[in-house]
Amino acid sequence: MRRKLTWSVLCIAAVGVGAIYNVESARATRASGFSGQNLIPFTATFASFQVFNHLTRDQLRQLAPTFPNDTWLSFQKTEGPSDLYLQSNTWQPGGSTGWHRHPGHSLIVITSGQVTQYHSDCTPEVYGPGTANGPTLVDSGNDEHLIRNEGGIVATGLAVQLVASGAPRRIDIPTAPASCPIL
Repeated sequence: MRRKLTWSVLCIAAVGVGAIYNVESARATRASGFSGQNLIPFTATFASFQVFNHLTRDQLRQLAPTFPNDTWLSFQKTEGPSDLYLQSNTWQPGGSTGWHRHPGHSLIVITSGQVTQYHSDCTPEVYGPGTANGPTLVDSGNDEHLIRNEGGIVATGLAVQLVASGAPRRIDIPTAPASCPIL
């Protein structure tokens, strides 16, 4: 009887520790000290489109004489309607977006302060005015990442996102990636 009671207590303790660990992991992935606001007060939906821009060396010399390459190329194609978001984001010191991903790409400009982006491999990339990476980053979408303000001042930024119409702009990840459990 005593042995059965000991095993019962150990099993209950193991379940309790596991539950606490999972709650803490989930809590660690939630956004905190971070706020985002869509600056477009309505749903901005584009029909399918295809845009292709190309500038040759001669055109670049006339339009952008200091451009460092011989050509400039831009291509964007969607099949089906797409929703556009223009986000204003604020990170308080220590604030984090929590682990998440997007079903489309984002063009992000950090307008003040600095933020550190982590992908699931846990490698830090620092962005902001005056940083080695500069103030701009591109999130290609569909990859897990977290953006955190590790500095002592508020960081702000803007993000332009294009996603399939009706899809969520952001998909929260309930637990930190196994390869980056410390964030």
